[in-house]
Amino acid sequence: MLSGPSRGFVPRLRCPLTSVAKTAGPLLRAVVPRSCPSSKFFMLDVRRPGGSTKRNSPSPAQPRVARRAAPGTSLSLFTAGAARKRAELEKIKLGNKLIDVPKVANVAKSPVPTKPLSVGEWKKIKAEAHNQTRFEVSMMEKLLFSHGDIDVAKSLLVFETMETGTLRYELLLKYLALCVQGHHLNEVLDLYAIMKTKFETLDTGAYSLFISGFSKTDRWKEAMAFLDSIKKMINPSPRNYGDVIISALQHKVETAWKLLKEMESRNLTPNEDTLRAFFDCGKSSCDEQYENKMMTILSYLRDNQLYPGESLMDSIQSWFESLPGKKWEGHQITIVHSGECHMCNTLLESIQLSEEEYGILRECVMSDVIQGKDVFKKTTPELLDVVTHLAQQNLRLLVLGRMHMLRGTHSWDKGHMAAIKKYADCFFTANISEDDPFLLYATILSGNHCKFLSRDLMRDHKACLSDKNTRRLFFKWQRGHQLVLSGFNPGRKMKFEVIPKYDTIIQSTKNTWHIPYEEGGVERCSYEVPRKWLCLQKHN
Repeated sequence: MLSGPSRGFVPRLRCPLTSVAKTAGPLLRAVVPRSCPSSKFFMLDVRRPGGSTKRNSPSPAQPRVARRAAPGTSLSLFTAGAARKRAELEKIKLGNKLIDVPKVANVAKSPVPTKPLSVGEWKKIKAEAHNQTRFEVSMMEKLLFSHGDIDVAKSLLVFETMETGTLRYELLLKYLALCVQGHHLNEVLDLYAIMKTKFETLDTGAYSLFISGFSKTDRWKEAMAFLDSIKKMINPSPRNYGDVIISALQHKVETAWKLLKEMESRNLTPNEDTLRAFFDCGKSSCDEQYENKMMTILSYLRDNQLYPGESLMDSIQSWFESLPGKKWEGHQITIVHSGECHMCNTLLESIQLSEEEYGILRECVMSDVIQGKDVFKKTTPELLDVVTHLAQQNLRLLVLGRMHMLRGTHSWDKGHMAAIKKYADCFFTANISEDDPFLLYATILSGNHCKFLSRDLMRDHKACLSDKNTRRLFFKWQRGHQLVLSGFNPGRKMKFEVIPKYDTIIQSTKNTWHIPYEEGGVERCSYEVPRKWLCLQKHN
């Protein structure tokens, strides 16, 4: 399935689904390659109105006409670190064309005192300050940024009091942040008493800081009251919940589980410290009920396609191995292309969707993407050599493009399209319409075996889908069906990025768990999946 070389932003598809189906529907039929049953490529077959399906097969020696593409990479488009690798290769390719941007010299900052100052000393420093109105607040910010001495901050508060006869809310708030940062918990408790008396109301910033401080003391239950206060104003942050949950796990475990459930109902994703606390707590005391609840956390990570970092992965492994009488053993591994774990010989879940999953995805794509919302796309694939290469494999091809491609432009030779039409059926959309929805429409309706060729990551289309389960299915379908040209040199063998055979998602069998996790030091984009796995095996 080949997409046309459209450039720039285009308006969304305005015609209803019925008109799209009337135009393209009768042409679409999915078949396997005519004489290439063992081929790994399955493409879209298009039946011409007269019923003929014949297309010329080009000679392997036929001249190729195409621009030189960027060097490829052995990493899949969706593999963690692939985007960074491509950027590095592009930088190497540009070579001397890159212009180093001169670094801006660091501007000298006013020194932060390292010991408490007297009122007179503070007054002297303030007299030399550029902005004397906000001197005290600015200096407290510097102390916070530099993890300054708490006694220096206290002397600054004394100076403010002597100068103005009061203490500003903003100054106390930044002092509170400094106390929380340095774990000066007694000061946090004292400051709450001061601010509660001095000010009628507190803002969410103050409540958040008091949650962080109080949750680390024996007055942790008051942090729950602060959390309730925030709920009356805004949706609390995952950090707000996390601070209270971590404290509750040390005192009243059921409260922690209740708050975790509440987070899910508010569509808040718990941070790693919060989840790690559940696994660490379970190592000391874990009954069957607690164990079952821990499995719901792993199911939550799976359903939301979340990947633990190395520290959370370590806690998960330690928790499994600590379960009495279960004999779990964990290893960090990589999975081979076949999808088989070399440690336990388990075959991971296929990247291909089941019939039920495919049916759900097809309906949602039709309703949410084709008929749905504004989507702006651009694609820039090489065409002629790619079509020639795939046609040599005796595949039935459909090329989607724009009407302007029939005329030719300064960047597009109309003779290329004439050559392409010898080997593929072509469908041209109006110049002002989107071709990517047509691409998805044609691919989805052609069946689960059909693949498409595009450099576009389809992130806007994925975002249009209405629920997280469907977005997960779309991403799974995309990774199993999108062909991407990874390396191209005229006259040489064409290379496509490898489509994995297995799904990169948390999964389990009766005696195994396989958990993909974030590898430390590897920069992963949102559309990429990890390379490293935790294999957990239960021995009988």
